[in-house]
Amino acid sequence: MSGVVVTFAESALKDLEEILSWYESEYVPEVGARLVAELVEHAADLSDHPDIGRVVPEFGRKNLRELVHAPFRVVYKREKYRVRIVRVWRSERLLRLPDEPRG
Repeated sequence: MSGVVVTFAESALKDLEEILSWYESEYVPEVGARLVAELVEHAADLSDHPDIGRVVPEFGRKNLRELVHAPFRVVYKREKYRVRIVRVWRSERLLRLPDEPRG
């Protein structure tokens, strides 16, 4: 099977940078670097298996899916020929769409 293209949105890249920064501030930068590498590698699996992630429970939209890579959620938008990683957040964090009011 020919793979789909996997890309990272600016928001996801910023999330990965913040993960690295947090682990650096905790004096374990090697843990952060290893974890970010694992997250990127896990996301790369979407190229050949774009539907392996579950539908994000908060939204119930078939094209908005996530991979759980404890303790993070790799949230992505599934398109016909592309997977766009949009966020990488802590698993316990609830997601909301940008136009939803904060509650």
